[in-house]
Amino acid sequence: MTSSRSERAGAPARGGDRPLIMLVGMGDLSARVLTMLLDDPATSRVVLAGRNTEAIRRRGNLALFTAANLGHHGSVDVEHVDLRNVEATARTLARVRPDIVFTGASLQSWRVITQLPRQVFEELDEAQFGPWLPMHLTLNHLLMQAVRAAGIGARVVNAAFPDAVGPVLDKVGLAPTIGVGNVANIVPALTHGSAHLLGVRPCEVEVRLTAQHYFSHYVPRFGDAGRGAYHLGVSVAGRDRSGEIDHRALFAQLDNRLKRLGGVDGQLLTASSAVRVLRGMATDSGVLAHTPAPGGLPGGYPVRIHRDGGRVDLPGGLALRDAVRINEDCQRADGIDRIDDDGTVHFTEREMSVMRRLLGYDCPSMKLGDCAEWADELGRKYREFAAKFD
Repeated sequence: MTSSRSERAGAPARGGDRPLIMLVGMGDLSARVLTMLLDDPATSRVVLAGRNTEAIRRRGNLALFTAANLGHHGSVDVEHVDLRNVEATARTLARVRPDIVFTGASLQSWRVITQLPRQVFEELDEAQFGPWLPMHLTLNHLLMQAVRAAGIGARVVNAAFPDAVGPVLDKVGLAPTIGVGNVANIVPALTHGSAHLLGVRPCEVEVRLTAQHYFSHYVPRFGDAGRGAYHLGVSVAGRDRSGEIDHRALFAQLDNRLKRLGGVDGQLLTASSAVRVLRGMATDSGVLAHTPAPGGLPGGYPVRIHRDGGRVDLPGGLALRDAVRINEDCQRADGIDRIDDDGTVHFTEREMSVMRRLLGYDCPSMKLGDCAEWADELGRKYREFAAKFD
């Protein structure tokens, strides 16, 4: 049964070589991640952290008992953490000493606006994801300050808009180790689609995609790349066959024969991409994965996962500087024009004008230190807007 470490007089866990993985922010995504982690002995030492310890204790027990039904017996502990209290969070981190921290914490989930009437959602979605950055950056900034203050060597894996959160925090030396989701979520479909076009089995195909969130969000919805810059490498049994792929025909499949469930149901795919990274770090496997913001880079990349995060592993002919430029170009389509050396974010006029017109929210640029205030304003204005459709 789950138990609080504070209730056990701070006794350290004993797990041999298995890392202790802390999940911060126990929403739907983290719950799915938890269930998958407990399915593998290499990742089955877990501590859940959040404000409502009773709720997360029950969620932990559900996952623990589900794993037991399948013959897996891990451990799930519970800690109280309020990310807005940096000092208290740092003390908890220093006491628990997790090896890996996975955070799904956000002030407003990306899926909230999908609950609007369809026409209203589609109109607001024209603002893309960039202008919503304050909702995802704020808690990450607080968490990373706590990690630094704790003086521990935990690696942080971020699921909240990592494509932009990572490079912003990297400017001040606080970038999470690596991100999950986004670029990773489209790779399985591109793998199956490429296999279909080349007449081979999906297991023979290896895709290496460089692209920011906009691309992975747009292609499955519309069957084309929109305004998103990207680089796609495709090989079969180690042989480069990228030149044989008709990108239009490939992308069109994602809005047709390879169309998948999205929304809350789609979180299953994001969770699996997260666990691929977490398992790779836990076992120091070197597995190929796709992640946003490895080491604080903008956008998403193919990487090799090791104990300390991900090492970018680009296809032949693509230099890292060019991959970064592609992601920065794609990021502009997502509503973020540039990030200054001090972490100030400048948003694109085209996308911010949608927020201004619909929500009355206008943030042409945002200093990192002002992020929480902008998040409060954006949250308030969105709630006022959404109330019209209740």
